Amino acid sequence: MPEMAIEAIQLTHTYNAQPAVDRISFTVPQNSIFGLLGPNGAGKSTTIKMLITLLPPTSGTARIDGCDIVADAMQIRERIGYVPQLLSADGELTGYENMLIAAKLYGLTRVKRETKIGQLLSFMGLKEYADQLVNTYSGGMIRRLEIAQALVHEPAILFLDEPTIGLDPAARKMLWASIQEWKKLYGTTILITTHDMEEADRLCDVVAFMHLGHILRMDSPSNLKAEISKDATLDDVFLKYAGASIEGGGDFSHAKQTRRTISHLD
Repeated sequence: MPEMAIEAIQLTHTYNAQPAVDRISFTVPQNSIFGLLGPNGAGKSTTIKMLITLLPPTSGTARIDGCDIVADAMQIRERIGYVPQLLSADGELTGYENMLIAAKLYGLTRVKRETKIGQLLSFMGLKEYADQLVNTYSGGMIRRLEIAQALVHEPAILFLDEPTIGLDPAARKMLWASIQEWKKLYGTTILITTHDMEEADRLCDVVAFMHLGHILRMDSPSNLKAEISKDATLDDVFLKYAGASIEGGGDFSHAKQTRRTISHLD
């Protein structure tokens, strides 16, 4: 049996006595990609914030790389990378300067940070843009830079909250390829939240459908689709269990505006 990178047990968080996440349980094996799927307001972002120790659970618990999310919060933060929905890169700095800040925050030595920054900028296809201000980047370039920042300290687990929100189809597919290649090369466990069913089908080993704070169904995309019909999609799966379909572009300003809007909904 593979070791578990993430274990959530009856994890719950309430806002004003209303459960945003209601007693959910799931496990994520090491070296896998796990997707939390659902529309805005389903509880995906609240779940991810509890797992990365930004939000305390009301009840229940979770372990990240063997560490308790309440008792071992500092150890967890050292072992994970996190890319939020909201814009995190500084548009008034260059790509290299954003990477340098991240490397310093994670305590990399001068020699190691220069090596790692160069490696990650090359991997994400950003090396030739390293000295350009980020506010000149496209939405896809910004997102690749943000993921590079989250990987600079070689985390065991990477959390991506709606990573392709606001991106055009070409930029989405380029980002998908980068995520898949990184996981293949380094074995990083990845948890991704999304309401993009094509994204989940392409990337995830296992997906969990969330609706109104509950996990409705969890399995591999292929198994879930096969339960319905030969030609079923993941949106068909959600329609079956929730009775509704999942519905929901990108330069710097568009990405920033879109993520601000989404942050008020989930």
